[in-house]
Amino acid sequence: MTHVYMFSEISVENRHLAGGKGSTLAFLFQKGYKVPNGFVILPSAFKQDELKPEAWKQIKDYLISLRKEFREESFAIRSSGLAEDSIAASFAGQFDTVLNLHLDDEIKEGIETIRHSRNSKEAQIYSKVKGIDGCHEMSIVVQMMVQAEISGVLFTANPVTGNRHEMSGNFVFGLGEDLVSGKVNPYTFTLDRTRFIQSVPKELKQFAHQLQNLGKQLEKELGCPQDIEWAIADKTLYVLQSRPITTLIGYNPATGEWNDSAKGNFLWSNVNFGEAIPEVMTPLTWTVQREIYESWTLLPGYPSSGNIGGRIYLNLSIFASILHSLGRSKDNILRFLEGLLYTQLPECVDIPVIKLTKLSILQALCNLVKIVYKQRQAQKTASSFIQSNEQYCERMQVKIKSSTTNNDLILLWQRELLPHLKNTVWFVMSSVTQFSNNALRLRREMTELVGSDDADRLISGLSSSISIDGNSEFLESLGPVLGISKVAAGQISRTDYLRRYGHRGPNEFELSVPRPAEDANWFDDQLNQFNTSPIDVEELLRKRQSEFERTWRRFAKKYPRKAKSKLNQIKKITAKGRIREAVRSEYVRDRWLARYFALRAGELTGLREDIFFLTIDELLDVLTGSQHIIKLIPARKHTYQKYCALPAYPSVICGHFDPYEWASNPNQRNDYFDANSSNIITNFEESKTNIIVGSPGSAGRSEGIVRCLKSITEGDKLQKGEILVTSQTDIAWTPLFPRASAIITDVGAPLSHAAVIARELGIPAVLGCGNAMLKLKTGDRVLVDGGRGTVSILGKL
Repeated sequence: MTHVYMFSEISVENRHLAGGKGSTLAFLFQKGYKVPNGFVILPSAFKQDELKPEAWKQIKDYLISLRKEFREESFAIRSSGLAEDSIAASFAGQFDTVLNLHLDDEIKEGIETIRHSRNSKEAQIYSKVKGIDGCHEMSIVVQMMVQAEISGVLFTANPVTGNRHEMSGNFVFGLGEDLVSGKVNPYTFTLDRTRFIQSVPKELKQFAHQLQNLGKQLEKELGCPQDIEWAIADKTLYVLQSRPITTLIGYNPATGEWNDSAKGNFLWSNVNFGEAIPEVMTPLTWTVQREIYESWTLLPGYPSSGNIGGRIYLNLSIFASILHSLGRSKDNILRFLEGLLYTQLPECVDIPVIKLTKLSILQALCNLVKIVYKQRQAQKTASSFIQSNEQYCERMQVKIKSSTTNNDLILLWQRELLPHLKNTVWFVMSSVTQFSNNALRLRREMTELVGSDDADRLISGLSSSISIDGNSEFLESLGPVLGISKVAAGQISRTDYLRRYGHRGPNEFELSVPRPAEDANWFDDQLNQFNTSPIDVEELLRKRQSEFERTWRRFAKKYPRKAKSKLNQIKKITAKGRIREAVRSEYVRDRWLARYFALRAGELTGLREDIFFLTIDELLDVLTGSQHIIKLIPARKHTYQKYCALPAYPSVICGHFDPYEWASNPNQRNDYFDANSSNIITNFEESKTNIIVGSPGSAGRSEGIVRCLKSITEGDKLQKGEILVTSQTDIAWTPLFPRASAIITDVGAPLSHAAVIARELGIPAVLGCGNAMLKLKTGDRVLVDGGRGTVSILGKL
């Protein structure tokens, strides 16, 4: 058995055994960075805290090899705990370090001294504070000693404020142990990311540019702000260690707490993502989502989406920063962001921007060109994807089920499933962009000609509008609600319904949630609800079609010269809208495939449903035999339950957001949160008006009684003719829509699922209100004006 690996020998498969420091140094060494050569002693080399004889023999062989390669025979020995230098905890100074060792006996003693330090009182207290198991598995790093002339640390972001615009650090002359232990007063320096040097002592000036480049490279290589230990010897800059700045990391693996708003001052929104993924995500769902969208990154080092308290948000500051760097005004940037979200941002919103170098701007523009190219390529083959994906998923389900070994399943994920998911996401991005851009443009043009209500009727009825050509094909998203009525009428079988729509259901992007095809009770409940309160859905669609035809005749009579061109535009948008909804349906089927993979991994590892509380990387590690992360699952499940108990967060968040602190505030504002402002209007002040303002979702007016529902599981409470009020919806809510006389949501936009389906059925809707669930209670009487995007409170219960 191999207990010791040179840096060059550590592979992806055994990297997790090398500990935080060892795995990072080996990774950087293999990438060509100036890391002093060395090796890692794995935990298996020890019996208790004493070296096994066979391990010591391997160590002596490596020492001989290193001594032949280098003239200097001095070695440094450092700890590399499996939880050390991680995004949860640095363990800085908690374990011993031994330097300048020459003889084999000294080295052996040093190794065992460091191994024993894992049981120190200081390490146990630190572990308890961080919520980490105090029984530390530890690897040991042995490296060639750098006889440093200057030693220092470099933070690639401000560890206190999170400022990403500048790097800071300090240094001493000679070895760095006195620096990191705090025994001496160091020199300090600051490096500006965009204007280069801001404040650097003369002794370090000749190395400032190298340090700045090193910081940027390691931050990009390792994916987050870094705390770097470095040394200079013989005019060469060496990397001795690099670890995350734990105060700026949005994730604590020990507890499963996720908060990317802690990484810096950014503007976040979940207006679009919030409908696709409306609930709190498990760690597996989030990390699969993040890996799929990895290629959609515009700015290196700044992911386009983040996880705040278990919920997904889009980082708007990235787009704003690029536009700001190109000289766009604040108003211009605001209009772009509102177009991106298809809704208005609060008037008081501030937009934090990131200072970008010319190189960063160039990289962003190059990435944008790549994104546009991939979307255009996907557009050409979208129809093929829609037609073939169901059969592909069926074949993959068979392969997943027939994977009898852990290695078989790993290879299937790496070679088949993940590449497929990364590729098919471009069909989603392309279809959404194509439909949204064209629909918004035509809506503006038609609104100027006939007003918002008639423009809404002409453009939005994607099923009714295509009937002009005699084509009665319905939108794919209407399938689940139409299908239930057809099963009730005996027109299709239960089996046919589940084959076509069994992958569509509540929270359908969350991997831990069973799909309707997996849950026999789901279909029975839907059918019972329909039979209890039957609605003629096709009659609603026929009514919507009649409204479209009457509106079109008025338009053609008023604008005979524009009629032909506008009709062609409507037909094109209709076709793009059908493709968008069909692509989304198939992409949801792909996510079901990812769920199948996770369930099979749960079977092979014995973790069952607990598998969803691992990240995708951890899941693969467990399949390779790693067990240490499993003990963290109970704490992660507890965190997940706490997140689920909180109300839905604001649609727009600026700066650092603490979901627990926000939820405890009785005057919380649900639509917008700004950590940088003490002048936010509270809900109490807003409640003085009886008007709730949102985005126009579907034209029409309806007066009635409110029914507030916290989740789809309460759907049986909605009575025919009531006005549905909820935080956000997905396709699982579709069967409820025909029963509602109007729809009000806190999260959503004019081109969201709720808006599309409401317009298809001719139901007035106001979306993205932000505070409707807070201001309205079941039994209140309101007037919904879907064309203007307002809800008037006529009477409180």
